Amino acid sequence: MSIFKRLYNAVKVSRIVMFLNRKFMAFRDIFKDDNGINEKTIVGFLSFGMMAIFAITDIITGVLGNHLVISEFIYNSFLIVTLGSFGIAEIGKVFSNNKTSNKNEEVSDEEV
Repeated sequence: MSIFKRLYNAVKVSRIVMFLNRKFMAFRDIFKDDNGINEKTIVGFLSFGMMAIFAITDIITGVLGNHLVISEFIYNSFLIVTLGSFGIAEIGKVFSNNKTSNKNEEVSDEEV
């Protein structure tokens, strides 16, 4: 194997390692307190996705003539998680906007 081929392979491996390291670091950043990602929305979206998969599977099995048995407890659990996640996320937005608008009002009162 020529020196150039070995050098090319080494560079290729280092690029792959750097790419994987960046992706791992980005995944680790999700769990920090000061990230820009709303974890509640992610959980709600995943729960909604599971409900959609249940619905599509139920439709497909109904067309094929089979009855899909899904425990009502499991479906209701996903429903509660979805509504709770999106509700908590929206309430958090409302209260955080209230705090920023109150601060802006206090500053404008002091300026006058």
